[in-house]
Amino acid sequence: VKRQDFKICEQSSFCKRNRAYADRLTANHSLVSPYSVIQGSIIIKDGIISGDLINSENNILFIFELYLLDIGAARVRINEKKPLKPRYDKVKDWALVQDPLITLEYTLIPSTKPGVTSLSFGKERKQMVSIYHSPFRVEFLVNDMPIITLNDRGFLNFEHLRKKEVPGLVDQSNSENNKVIEENDIDKDLWKESFNGKEDPKPNGPESIGLDISFPGFGHVYGIPEHASTFSLKETRGGDGAYTDPYRLYNLDVFEYEIDNPMALYGSIPFMMAHRKGASAAILWLNAAETWIDVTKNKEDKHRLSSLLGFGKLTPTSTNTHWFSESGIIDVFAFLGPTASDIFRQYDLLTGFTALPQSFAIAYHQCRWNYLNQDDVAEVDEGFDKHDIPYDVIWLDIEHTDGKKYFTWDNVKFSSPEKMQNTIGIKGRKMVTIVDPHIKIDNDYYVHKEAGDLDLFIKESDGRVFNGWCWPGSSSWPDFTNPSAQEWWIKKFAFDQYKGSTEFLFIWNDMNEPSVFSGPEITMPKDLIHYGGWEHRNLHNLYGLTYHSATAKGLINRSNPPRRPFVLSRAFFVGSQRYGAIWTGDNFAKWDHLAISTPMLLTIGISGLPFSGADVGGFFGNPEPELLVRWYQAGAFQPFFRGHAHIDTKRREPWLFGDPYTGYIRDIIRERYALLPLWYTLFHEASTTGMPIIRPIFTVYPEEEETYAMDDQFFVGNSLLVKPIVNQGQTSTEVYFPGNEIYYDYFTLKKIHGTGKVQIEAPLNKIPVFLRGGSIVPKRQRIRRSSAAMRTDPFTLLIALDKNGKATGSLYLDDGETYDYEKGHFVHLQFNFEARILTSESLSLLKNDKNLYAKSINSVRVERIIVLGLDVKPTNIFANFIEGTKFSKRELQFGFAATTSADVIIIKGTDLLITEEWS
Repeated sequence: VKRQDFKICEQSSFCKRNRAYADRLTANHSLVSPYSVIQGSIIIKDGIISGDLINSENNILFIFELYLLDIGAARVRINEKKPLKPRYDKVKDWALVQDPLITLEYTLIPSTKPGVTSLSFGKERKQMVSIYHSPFRVEFLVNDMPIITLNDRGFLNFEHLRKKEVPGLVDQSNSENNKVIEENDIDKDLWKESFNGKEDPKPNGPESIGLDISFPGFGHVYGIPEHASTFSLKETRGGDGAYTDPYRLYNLDVFEYEIDNPMALYGSIPFMMAHRKGASAAILWLNAAETWIDVTKNKEDKHRLSSLLGFGKLTPTSTNTHWFSESGIIDVFAFLGPTASDIFRQYDLLTGFTALPQSFAIAYHQCRWNYLNQDDVAEVDEGFDKHDIPYDVIWLDIEHTDGKKYFTWDNVKFSSPEKMQNTIGIKGRKMVTIVDPHIKIDNDYYVHKEAGDLDLFIKESDGRVFNGWCWPGSSSWPDFTNPSAQEWWIKKFAFDQYKGSTEFLFIWNDMNEPSVFSGPEITMPKDLIHYGGWEHRNLHNLYGLTYHSATAKGLINRSNPPRRPFVLSRAFFVGSQRYGAIWTGDNFAKWDHLAISTPMLLTIGISGLPFSGADVGGFFGNPEPELLVRWYQAGAFQPFFRGHAHIDTKRREPWLFGDPYTGYIRDIIRERYALLPLWYTLFHEASTTGMPIIRPIFTVYPEEEETYAMDDQFFVGNSLLVKPIVNQGQTSTEVYFPGNEIYYDYFTLKKIHGTGKVQIEAPLNKIPVFLRGGSIVPKRQRIRRSSAAMRTDPFTLLIALDKNGKATGSLYLDDGETYDYEKGHFVHLQFNFEARILTSESLSLLKNDKNLYAKSINSVRVERIIVLGLDVKPTNIFANFIEGTKFSKRELQFGFAATTSADVIIIKGTDLLITEEWS
């Protein structure tokens, strides 16, 4: 990374100002927040509490609104009452799926203290909010326990819009105390600043907003991706291992990024979650401008938490955060849980659930910058078949185009693109091509000409079309916040417009932060103008989302009936989960980059974007065989699984490394394919409940404090405990087994003795993966060359009993392509094992005779059941099922696979239909 290309807080004027504002209040305990509620201004009506605020330092008026939401959350908005001009307030139009519903189930609580307005809300009135009038403060409580407080430390700072002050003139911002402005009163950075020789004129002057948000009694907070940092966020203003800068959210093209650093990367989700025993809470800071967040922790016990939480004489740790953005308004959502799963659901009800992808998208992807030509693509495709390694998607980077002009093909290297796609499509495989947002300035390039003629490009402040430098050279960028640009871009993916595209072709959106090689911090100048006259500074972090959205809709609309899209995006924001996958960007072939991928993906996943992955092998550099094997092992247990490499690296298709390495890579890719039924079921769960797909330990065992900062192991769903090996030469590792539960080695099926920390052998051919007792995992063990080729293959159920002899699991299936599942055309089974009886119960909405998908797989069966941990050896096993209209019973054959620590029962030839209920 060229660190000098990117700002630190000291080089950002509004970051410096807000930190200084906080320091002034912290250093002088006699100072309090100047913001207070104007007496008699509070109105409570239909679940909305509103009132006027005044800043006593300048008499500027603000309006605050507090909405009580029916999802178990609340919303606080603060804006100027009479701004000189409207402030940007359109983030909600892109990030939220609808205006959140307001609850009418609330009760005004008679106040025992003057200057406090309190309400309880929710069906059982277990949630409460108190508004303290002077100084202004908002406190949220659940079951009488404070969990989130706004402006607890008085850092609320709302820079009102103003006229530029000129030395020698009267300051009009405070009419009661007019004063002559002296030259030394002028902060030059208020109206313009520069960085690396590039000037930002800031025509609206200072307009930042800041607010402190505290999580009393919570020692750990998580979220605010994207950073190459730990899962549990570090302190930024003193403390053990603290950073010196705040965490920054500003979408930037930062290649070969530094590890353990709060600097901004490709995506931004201003969501933060806190967890402690008995409670989870979260906030969403809905702002798309450049944002910084300070994190500090303390042992002050303002809220009597020691007694409330049962700490006795010990003082619980609380986390304080300080948020500040360059522009916009304050729009904060408080999610009150009380559990982590409640918060995931509340967040997705607000911002949208993860789009259920086509089934191929969760299989293995093979990518490189660049496959050279059609022959190269054919040879790579054949290489996978020759070496018995499955894959589903091959990717083409920017070199496939005619001179970096997207929607075109190099007619020499890729003379028959449709034939190329059809050849791999016959095998059930797909292709992805890259389409970036920079449009080459070329009078003969139809895409640029159309956008110019329709006036769809982002403009300079003087009205000229912005001209920046990117891969094609001089380029322009469509303004995807413009509805007309969205409509135009969507049509570009029609088969008759994207010449050479077929139903087997899908899309990769790169460089959409946006990356501008000639711009400040390798991105767009902040004073560029978007649709509606808004400056780029107001909506920078939204740009990638608007582009991702238009591309996904283009793929949906190109087919009739519509097919689900697959679009990978590098930039992301709140709501990106509705449009497709993301990845962690341009990583490096180093062990520490492999290690950081787990905390990065856990963070992104709990922040509402579960379909994510890291480039296997590292984008830059040449991984040694051991590193590549370990990276494939980790990638096989991440939601998005793609191998990718830079144009200057050596070729690294799996078979090029020879045995034993090729064999180890083959084995783990094949294991991913065996587990695709589990992965697809988890994607369905994410699309309906908001649950992450890979999960931090505390989401499964919320009471185990030892796991709250753990970020080197995780669960896939609730079933598989995974601990990637991330150090060179490492052949054993310490695994923490939570929950005082039985675990089984996934590969050997041996029972693991002991709970807590256990030393586990991990030779190069093995990643530590364990079945959690109480799980039922569906698999397909006939591995073919693509996931589509396995569509009608039989299933195996792997049943890992807990210490009570019970287990549960589920299986979700649909056609993996269309939206017919929204009409009920799917198969969804719930499996339960208890008292030595396994049952399969249908959760499908339609009966099989009306369920088109169920009809299409009515011969697919469960062919094998493997039971781990049964307390006795059975003498007989029977299957009970409906055959036609009659109840039938059949004895099944079974055997035992002895291990050193458990007997494994294998029931073969079960031939139980996957579309029917049975036991």
